[in-house]
Amino acid sequence: MNNRQKETLNVRIISVGFSCLAFVVFKPMAIGQLGLMLYVWFLLIWLFGIGVCYVTEAVMKYIVNMPATLDRGVDYIIRRNLCFQLINTPLEALLTCCVLHFPLSRIGAPDLLSVMGFLQTLFILAFCSFAVGLYWRYKFRSRYLAAELEETKMLNEQLKEHPQSLSAVEDTVTLIGTTSETVTLCISELLYIEAVGNYVKIYQHRDGQVRCDMLRSTSKQLEQTLQSYPSIVRCHRAFLVNLSQVEQVLSRSGVMQLLIRHSHDSIPVSRSNMAGVKEAIKNI
Repeated sequence: MNNRQKETLNVRIISVGFSCLAFVVFKPMAIGQLGLMLYVWFLLIWLFGIGVCYVTEAVMKYIVNMPATLDRGVDYIIRRNLCFQLINTPLEALLTCCVLHFPLSRIGAPDLLSVMGFLQTLFILAFCSFAVGLYWRYKFRSRYLAAELEETKMLNEQLKEHPQSLSAVEDTVTLIGTTSETVTLCISELLYIEAVGNYVKIYQHRDGQVRCDMLRSTSKQLEQTLQSYPSIVRCHRAFLVNLSQVEQVLSRSGVMQLLIRHSHDSIPVSRSNMAGVKEAIKNI
């Protein structure tokens, strides 16, 4: 067993143990009637619960296709941990209800295998899972930050490796507004597009200067017009950015920004668009 496997086992032991301890301390749903045998049954639940974690791990790897790795960045780690909890918590609740069903049925206590019993157990375990998740996220914060820095470094290296032909696309496009006005620009000169109310601001680098044109339109309409150019992506509900004009990717505590050449503006990347921007940088 290598160090990572030992660490994973340790995390499972502590996490499941915390959930079992919460049940033993608060004794919900009349399980306190089991007396000293309560500890024996929860020792059994603890052992089986660790096994359920590994079952969930197999589901994550082979069915959900989200293996455990630090190579896919912080967003992937957070999404994977959330998905793990969403799968593991109901399984742990079902295990708890099944194991405690036998001793509780003998003393005439409420059946945990009923819908209400399962929901009560699920609620308690969901709270425990949330608390444990916050603990491990804080404990491994330095590791997440290291993964975030490594991912940002990789994205910046990929930006530098963009084919020269990409930034040299000389196609000329005419953007049409909802009224009669139009803006004609060269794709290689487009920096970014910002939505402001019923208008959009179109920033481009032309003749050594940054120029801003206003057009009565929506960023969604312009996104559809420019969808044939893979370097132009949505990074925020208010911004479309030309990746060939991104000088550097900045990332601080999970907040991503794109530093634009020539204007040196920092364009925010929303969490909902972060995965798409990263994928576009990798594929471009």
